Amino acid sequence: MGLIVPKKRTEDVIQIAGAGPAGLAAAITLAHGGRQVIVHETQAQVGHRFGADLQGLENWSTEQDVLDMLRGLGLTTDFAAPPFERGTGFDAWGKRYDIVGKKPLFYMVERGPGPRTLDTALLEQARALGVEVRFNSRLDHVEGDAVLATGPKTADAIAVGYHFESDWDDGFWIIYDDNIAPKGYAYLLIMNGCGTVKSCMFTGFKQERQYVQRTVEAFQDLVGLEMKNPRPHGGAGNFRIPGRAISGAHLVVGEQAGFQDFLWGFGMRFAMVSGVLAARSLLEGESYDELWRRELGPQLWNGQINRAIYAALGNRGYRWFLNRNQTRRWDAHRFLHGLYQPWPLKRLLLPWARRRQRLRRKDASCDHLDCHCVWCRHGDHPVAVGLEEYGQRS
Repeated sequence: MGLIVPKKRTEDVIQIAGAGPAGLAAAITLAHGGRQVIVHETQAQVGHRFGADLQGLENWSTEQDVLDMLRGLGLTTDFAAPPFERGTGFDAWGKRYDIVGKKPLFYMVERGPGPRTLDTALLEQARALGVEVRFNSRLDHVEGDAVLATGPKTADAIAVGYHFESDWDDGFWIIYDDNIAPKGYAYLLIMNGCGTVKSCMFTGFKQERQYVQRTVEAFQDLVGLEMKNPRPHGGAGNFRIPGRAISGAHLVVGEQAGFQDFLWGFGMRFAMVSGVLAARSLLEGESYDELWRRELGPQLWNGQINRAIYAALGNRGYRWFLNRNQTRRWDAHRFLHGLYQPWPLKRLLLPWARRRQRLRRKDASCDHLDCHCVWCRHGDHPVAVGLEEYGQRS
């Protein structure tokens, strides 16, 4: 049975746990609808766990430009978001490939509490609409309507590396090599004098230090990477297709629900859209589960298939795709758009994809001798990925 909202709820305060993009998108939509909203955030500031992380807001999964989509949903785009139509890819043998789209492949954004970040822009919009945001506030128990948006609860993928300062021009570089980013990819992003270099891995988490070191060395060899004042950073990603995105009587959004891009971990769009859908459910009385299944379900099962195919390719498979793109001069945006479409025939692969997928869960018996991981069950201690060793080498 879908969620039923009593008619006389217009004066009740709606509580939201979490001030990430999903929680703030829900708050903004509810405020637009005339509801009183209180957002509880356990950290002292918005975007605390990201700390100036550079990320891509993907622009290929829909025909509509993602910034236009956000504006259509009533969400601000008043954050730094330069478009990127071209970049550089490398295979495991160091061969270079041009990645070029006729439309922006993604908009690069900064995450965290700083000025012009996506998180700060959403926070300012929510407050301007009258939303109360309480920092250092944990929502442990709530009665009445609530939205749960507290982020990933386990690690199906991790991205670990460094933030740093750079004199380079803006750009992006990607390496597809299971030896440095198993079943994932390594990436280097530069924007406005800041950089992020990370290994995004979907397995092999306990060797994260080794993979990060290999990632840094690979970018040093391939493009001459130089990092000024490098700071270690890591984060986890959670993706799954939930049976229901409701916990008790409360709606669950973003990565807490498992809404994430299975293939490469582009989750900001999922987060914000799911927050808007949860708010619409509360405003209009329509079943939240029906809303997200209709709007997000096809993208989720298609992503599960894409992840299974990608994980099965290996280095030779990555090279084959890159070579085909290079020789045929494919429009990278058009190719990615097609890849992300849930074609009916593609759904025939879903049983196979589900069998192939083995979600990476938190390890209760993390056996690091000196544990600094970002993904284990007790992973609330600081991230360290070999900064001392890097400092000695440089």
